[in-house]
Amino acid sequence: MDEQATSLLPWTWDIPQQLRDRVGEQVGRQRAMFADGHLLLILHEPPDPEDVGRRGRFFWREPDGTWNSSEEKGPQTLKHYLEEYQQLLEVLEEQDKDALTAREYFQVITELAPLYRTARNMHHALQQARDFVPKSKGLINLRDQAYRNERIAELLYSDARNALEFVIAQRTEDQAEASHQMAVSSHRLNVLVAFFFPIATLSAIFGVNMRFGLEEDRVNSIIPFVAMLVLGLVAG
Repeated sequence: MDEQATSLLPWTWDIPQQLRDRVGEQVGRQRAMFADGHLLLILHEPPDPEDVGRRGRFFWREPDGTWNSSEEKGPQTLKHYLEEYQQLLEVLEEQDKDALTAREYFQVITELAPLYRTARNMHHALQQARDFVPKSKGLINLRDQAYRNERIAELLYSDARNALEFVIAQRTEDQAEASHQMAVSSHRLNVLVAFFFPIATLSAIFGVNMRFGLEEDRVNSIIPFVAMLVLGLVAG
């Protein structure tokens, strides 16, 4: 009874005990196992980026070619499972097309990374199953569909990462250009301040009225002001 409670495989499945004994209390990696004509596939449900562990999805092929799943029963059960991944990839592809900011691309990569790893390992497991049952045409098609999912996930992942790196590089370039413009403007302001600072200093010392007793002499009354102005400009 304890063994039934801890088993991950449905106890209604009439599979060889050898296969049941090879499944532990945790799902583990995706893989295929074969014994006495029975094929057991241990795959993962579509992953959630926030999940640390992985939930298992189990598929059992009887010697006569009948497929059973821990979720549903019928010949299309494994095909429906692969279509789940295909639909998720289509959604992420649309998100990748609509993404414009680094945050949006990062969100796509975060959701896509575990999906890509799962699709890659799933393809390896189905290739292993294909080797166990080489005469099954259905397994060939399922393996090829798993490879297509892996390839789409790989291309999407690469595209999203390249786009994210481009956005970051573009923002860095824009910031560098803005910093350069600020440095140029600051330099021009410092030049202007340095140029007119002596004039302001001399004006503060002598005042701007320039009353030296020469005001009645209209010809010479402007000389001190002009001299101060010239001296200030030369110093600047």
